[in-house]
Amino acid sequence: MTRRFRTGIRGAALLLVLWLVALLTALVGAFALLARTEGLQGRAVVGGAVGGSAARAGMELALVRVASADPRYQWRPDGRRYPWRFGDAEVTVRIIDEDGKVDLNQSDAPLLTALAQAVGLPRERAERIAAAILDWRDPDPLTQPAGGAEDPDYASAELPYGAKDAEFESVGELLHVLGVTAEDYALLAPHVTVYTGRARPEPAYASAPVLTAMGMDGEGIVRQREAWNPGSGQPLPGVPGAENLQAFGSGTYSIESQARLRDGRIAALRVVVRTGGSAVPGMAYTPLRWEEGTSPR
Repeated sequence: MTRRFRTGIRGAALLLVLWLVALLTALVGAFALLARTEGLQGRAVVGGAVGGSAARAGMELALVRVASADPRYQWRPDGRRYPWRFGDAEVTVRIIDEDGKVDLNQSDAPLLTALAQAVGLPRERAERIAAAILDWRDPDPLTQPAGGAEDPDYASAELPYGAKDAEFESVGELLHVLGVTAEDYALLAPHVTVYTGRARPEPAYASAPVLTAMGMDGEGIVRQREAWNPGSGQPLPGVPGAENLQAFGSGTYSIESQARLRDGRIAALRVVVRTGGSAVPGMAYTPLRWEEGTSPR
């Protein structure tokens, strides 16, 4: 009886030890998984910070280079890509003068229509969108001859708002205009602005679609512009209507800076800034729009 009792105790003790070993194994495994997860999160945070700093450095360099009086070092604000290396990051920067874009608040219907056609929209659709843009910003309740969209049209589309009857405050507001789809917006947004107050864009900095909308050979002018080598000593190819306006930009720029880290992680920064001082102490520019983010490899 005693022997059976002792054997039972030993069996129970062995079972308890096995359960404890299993529990400890699970705890160690969980701790290892948690440590690995935290390590990956830490590396992601560090990588994002490093990539973001590199992209920010590209933006800051663009503002220095665009203001250079030496054409060998000056970065042209006409949309061409400039590669640069910042530590271990490969940075690509584009700087675009806002004066080279079509102003949503000042451009007339023919220019807006021509731009919509230049980015690939059919003429009839382009005319309707241009008319809807004018109706969005004008204060009257009258619909444009080409169609347009006033309050009754927004109500018919079951939208909870009507025409703004005031100026665009951002390019993103274009998405609220009746008839403008996300696909239309993606095509138009790179070529429009709300910051210039100009009825006509500045050709020296305009993109191919904007130049085409202005009645020029957009693709040909851009090819000549990008083929120009500032170190050659040759003058910058002329642009009709812009021969005397090419030396320096307006001071309001769209900048896209993308940094690729060694591990493949990408950080992107898209901003619109205005140079010449800021309300924020220590800053040489005023941010008008600021978007940034990172993506894994």
